[in-house]
Amino acid sequence: MNSIQQIIETLELQPHPEGGYFRESYRSTGVIPRENLSEQYSGDRNYATSIYFLLTSDSFSAFHKIHQDEQWHFYDGTPIHLHMISPEGNYSEISIGRNLGLGQLPQFTVPGGYWFASEVKHPNSYALAGCTVSPGFDFADFNLPERRELLALFPQHSEIIHRLTR
Repeated sequence: MNSIQQIIETLELQPHPEGGYFRESYRSTGVIPRENLSEQYSGDRNYATSIYFLLTSDSFSAFHKIHQDEQWHFYDGTPIHLHMISPEGNYSEISIGRNLGLGQLPQFTVPGGYWFASEVKHPNSYALAGCTVSPGFDFADFNLPERRELLALFPQHSEIIHRLTR
């Protein structure tokens, strides 16, 4: 396995506000004009964007949501445990990785509007993934709530919310 620091340096990753490390690897040159998007978008968006995303056992990706669907692609390391809460309050967990026999999926799409968080549970390990968003990601679409906000919305999921928020 590659060392975490080597991956960060080679891919020129930076800390992500939700946790983990990232770098945008693709942003389409084509743009969808605001008038062709739903009202939740505040401006034009690129057709699509992609990032490298690195999680380590020392850092989790805190619950957040975006308007768009986000497709995860597993590249290297240990499985990613992706936790989701639907707008209606239904909780689910998916394991993203390479071991199909253990029910892991090499790619998975989080529906737009879902709250989601992710973590690596193996000690002293990492997971390298890619995330693709369409319409393209813009931080104007990113909602990283405080713990109390999610607890007010979904008190039935307090244990996972306490564990995966800051």
